[in-house]
This record gives sequence, structure tokens and C-alpha cells, in this order.
Amino acid sequence: MANLVKVDDGRNLKGPQKAAILMLALGEDHCTRLFAMMHEDEIKEISSAMAQLGAIKADAVERICNEFVENIGSSGSLVGNYESTESLLMKALPRDRVSQIMEEIRGPAGRTMWDKLGNVHEEVLANYLKNEYPQTVAVVLSKVRADHAARVLSLLPDAFAMEVVMRMLRMETVQKDVLDGVERTLRSEFMSNLARSARRDAHELMADIFNNLDRQAETRFLNGLEERSREAAERIKSLMFTFDDLQRLSGSAIQTLLRSIEKDKLPIALKGASDKIKEMFLSNLSERAAKMLRDDMEGLGPVKLRDVDEAQGGIVVLAKELAAQGQIEIGSGKDEEVIY
Repeated sequence: MANLVKVDDGRNLKGPQKAAILMLALGEDHCTRLFAMMHEDEIKEISSAMAQLGAIKADAVERICNEFVENIGSSGSLVGNYESTESLLMKALPRDRVSQIMEEIRGPAGRTMWDKLGNVHEEVLANYLKNEYPQTVAVVLSKVRADHAARVLSLLPDAFAMEVVMRMLRMETVQKDVLDGVERTLRSEFMSNLARSARRDAHELMADIFNNLDRQAETRFLNGLEERSREAAERIKSLMFTFDDLQRLSGSAIQTLLRSIEKDKLPIALKGASDKIKEMFLSNLSERAAKMLRDDMEGLGPVKLRDVDEAQGGIVVLAKELAAQGQIEIGSGKDEEVIY
């Protein structure tokens, strides 16, 4: 026999049960559209409540619907969350743009809170967790990947880390309300702060944008910016990494870069480069390879400035990628000050 939910006054029902009753009352079409706007965790919670409702009296359904209408009409305010925000954005913006905005709002990418924590750098996560209760840390580390948990654990103070280990060893199945509480705290305190702090400096962002402009557009924008704010223009220029800045690379870094450059791009890039840059690349090649490069440059004939800019821009991007991978160090050349 189906369980009958007691809803004489509605006060014994929890939010998911009320939502389940309301969605069933709205009908299959509306219910489907609402589910499409929800996070997977919300769908599971409401679906579970639906499955356990049993038979609901008509007057109880009417009471829940009336309560919903009264609350909406009298509150004068609404509660916003990630899912409702994303749904609204999808109606106004392309999907790629919405994904970019929501990723910035949410912080590190991931489908669930625990996926997101798995993408947070271990030092950042350890620095936050060391101020939490050992039991909370035990719950968190039990939910993230083992390799990530190991790195975080190794960064915690020894005594605290051992207390966390002991809690993890004694920990049985975590109750859902406890897990939900930890997740809510992480989302509201840690992840939201992380998303705000991870936002890039505006000058760094503009330096990257300017790096991707062609030479004429870059000059035009920088000159225009200097007229309005010389300080901003100088800061952006100091953050930009251009083809000429390759002179700052060490000999070994240049050789690493040379091994990664597409062979047909280098002659075009050097065609519009200064003699100093040309000599830097040529001097890091064998005599035979340097002669071949000179022959390739001479054999090109006239080259469009746009093609030169594109080739140089591609090499700059490649240098940045190699630096991000730790294969080379940008700014490790002669101009850097060294302390012995």
C-alpha cells in the first residue's frame, strides 16, 4: 500500500517534498522543462522525494500550490543560484559564452562540488583546510581523488594531518545531511572566494589581447591608450610578450623553441625581424642549418606584413606554451639580475 504523506497543514513537509508535489501538479510537460534547468543533484533530490510521496489528497495539493503562489506574490524578492542564473543566460547568450561566464563564477571547472575541488591546486586547498575541523577535512579528502588527497595531506601540519588520517580511518558512511552541510559551506565560503580571487588583473588580460593583435592594430590601440592613460599603456606594455622579447631567452631556451617551431614558419617570421633577432636564431643553429635558413629567407621574396605578424605571433604563443609546461623560462636571458 502506498505511503500517504501527512500534509494537513503543510508544515511537516520539507522543501524537496513540496517541490515534488508542485511539479507533479504542473504536469509532465512543465515538469520536464523544469528538470532540464536543474543541476543533477537537485534532480536526484526531487526525484527521490517524488518516488516516496505516495498518494496525495487533492486538498493537500491545492494547499501547496496556493502556498507557492502566495509566497511568490508577497515576498517581493527571489533567491538566485548558479542554475537559475545559467538558465537565464542561455536565453540571451550563445552557449560558449555562457559556459565561459559560469566557469568564472563557479571557479575551477567540474560537474559537482567534489569535481571542482579536485581541480583546485593542492596548496590552495590545504591552506584553506588547515583552519577547518579535522572531521571536516576527513570528509573532504574522502570525496576527492586519492592522488589529490595525498598531495593535500602532505601539505598539512604533521599533527593535524595525523588527526585527519585517524578520523578517516574511523569514519563510517557519512550521513547525507552532514555531507550536504560540508558541501554548502565549501560552495558558499571557499569556492565563491576562490572564483573572485582567481579573476585576472585587467592589465594582464589586455596585454594578452594586445599580444594577439596584428602589428598595426597593436600600435594604433597602444598609441590611443597612451593619449588617455600613459600609466595604463606603460603597464600593459610591460606585461606584453612580443617577438622582440625572445631576445630575453637563454641559448638553451632558444634551442628548445627551435625544435618546436614549424620549419616553414621561421623564415617568414624572421623576414620582418630585426638583425639582432635574426642573428640570435641563426647563432643557435648548426652551420648547415643556419645556411639553409638564410637560403629559405632569401627564396621567399616579398612577404605580406600580415603573414609575418601571423608567423611571429604563432612563435610567441608557442614560447608561452613551452614556458607554461616548464620546458623553457621566459625572461631568463642576460638582462635579468642575478644574485650569487
